[in-house]
Amino acid sequence: MKRLHATVSGKVQGVSFRYFTMRTAKQLGLCGWVRNRFNGSVEMAVEGEEAQLKIFLETINLGPTSAKVSQIDQTWGEATGEFKSFKVRMTR
Repeated sequence: MKRLHATVSGKVQGVSFRYFTMRTAKQLGLCGWVRNRFNGSVEMAVEGEEAQLKIFLETINLGPTSAKVSQIDQTWGEATGEFKSFKVRMTR
């Protein structure tokens, strides 16, 4: 099990990007959270099987049709098991 921490930049706020991310994570059986940041990016921490996380990254890189992802900064590590589901968190 792996953990992915990612920050997505581009046109990713006001376009349902967080809910797209949540749906994608749930469909892939991943746990974690996603939230808007005050600087206009979207931040997330996601845990699950590495293969599923790679599919997740490919999918969020496309985003919903109204989004335009310009960059995804990512950090990988070992899963902590702290998440039981996937949630949208408040803006940070």
